Amino acid sequence: MPDESRTPVVAGVGQLRANRERSAAGAREPLELVVEALRLAAADAGAPGLLQQADALHAIRVASWAYADLAAAVAGRVGVRPRLSTNTGLGGHLPARLLDQVAARIAAGETQVELVVGGEAQASVQALARAGVDPVAGRGWSADPGGPPPLDLDDLGSEEMLAAGLFLPTRVYPLFENRLQADLGLTPHANAQWSARLYADYSEVAARHPVAWNPERRTAAEIATVGPGNRMVCEPYPLAVNAMPQVDQAVAVVVTSLAAARAAGVPEDRVVHVRGGAGADDVDPLRRADLGRSEALAGTLDRALARAAVTADELDLVDVYSCFPVVPKLAGLHLRTEAVLTVAGGHSSFGGPLNTYSLHAVASVAERLRGTGGTGLVHANGGFLTKQHAVVLTGRPHPGGYAGDPEPGAVTHPDAPPLLPAARCDGVDLVVETATVEHGRGGGPEQAFVVGRAADGARVAAATAPGDTATAAALSLSNLPAGATTQVGRPVRVELRDGAPVITLRSPGSTA
Repeated sequence: MPDESRTPVVAGVGQLRANRERSAAGAREPLELVVEALRLAAADAGAPGLLQQADALHAIRVASWAYADLAAAVAGRVGVRPRLSTNTGLGGHLPARLLDQVAARIAAGETQVELVVGGEAQASVQALARAGVDPVAGRGWSADPGGPPPLDLDDLGSEEMLAAGLFLPTRVYPLFENRLQADLGLTPHANAQWSARLYADYSEVAARHPVAWNPERRTAAEIATVGPGNRMVCEPYPLAVNAMPQVDQAVAVVVTSLAAARAAGVPEDRVVHVRGGAGADDVDPLRRADLGRSEALAGTLDRALARAAVTADELDLVDVYSCFPVVPKLAGLHLRTEAVLTVAGGHSSFGGPLNTYSLHAVASVAERLRGTGGTGLVHANGGFLTKQHAVVLTGRPHPGGYAGDPEPGAVTHPDAPPLLPAARCDGVDLVVETATVEHGRGGGPEQAFVVGRAADGARVAAATAPGDTATAAALSLSNLPAGATTQVGRPVRVELRDGAPVITLRSPGSTA
């Protein structure tokens, strides 16, 4: 059997939901929520003294409030002095990758106790803003530096993506979805029903989770029906299948060696083993060979399962990242399963606290595995299906001990088409490779975003002109040419207007 001092386990987890009523009076700072979650995790382990033994503390970046050093602030609040203290950047993949890295250090004998924390309070930030209350002056929130964190343009996409308006996840993920729908030969209606069924199943799971933000059960018909309260955002995604980031939630996970857990008095039936994981980093979407699949996601799942020496059929619990339906769809297709791929409840129903959702998934899977011989997998996704990581947890020790690989593999696309800047494409005809139409809050198409191929095979990304609602409407899934089930394959043109590239219809109503 592996050395117990080098066997990584999850010894305690803590999760909480706060201020669901979204009131100014109930507003709490993210730091306060994270500290509470960490104390809950220590209590959950039955060994509060574990915190003081921490060799490392890692804080996942908060997106709702800015901190100069969140990890140090948390450590100070709970009175620990870790020799390693880190703060992550942005990315939904980070909880799984970070857990894999922590487990690798414990397996290498470098540490014995590490703490991973994260949280958001966007609901409270918005409640205070509506009430005209300054969080720092009025509530004493941290002013180091405080306020909304700055955004780095590098986090929003490549130069070509930014130029085409493809810097919002709500615009990019529908491009993958619409290409997948075309590749599978589904009608828009059938594809929308698939998404709705997935998210109705997720709502059932969230309804049983004590810290879910939206614990109400929803039917597939409610999710699929576009109307007041469920407006279309970017086709084919209505609001009900978009992630819900306006939440107040926090989570903490205490990871130790098996020896440290036993020495601290953690009950045996509380311990869950970190078997290991794997990850992959992809290039930006416009430089990939295929926009209807994710080689990074598929490779990550395959490598994580292979390293853990388990098959997909042997998984008792799976939580797949679900910021938008295309991610769990791709995972389900690859794993060849129709199982409900969530334990927490998904980003729409459980809540989507930005970078920390998958840490909630880790905590939720660990809770379910305790005292069982079961196996669970948590998948995490960052960027635009760009950075992937998955980690396998088990309720029983494995003779092989930890078998992870936290260093991500690099995905290359030697068959990817050349990328041609739209600004060099005046009068260039394209065939649509994938497209989406963004709707206004008042309803109705406002702007279309298109990725297409020129006659020489080069890829071009561009959008319709702001205010050109007619062309946007013509590219809507509700205005398909006769006999068509997708906009994929439709001819369009890129024209320069006042120096800016815009998409126009080459032959309205026709297909290539």
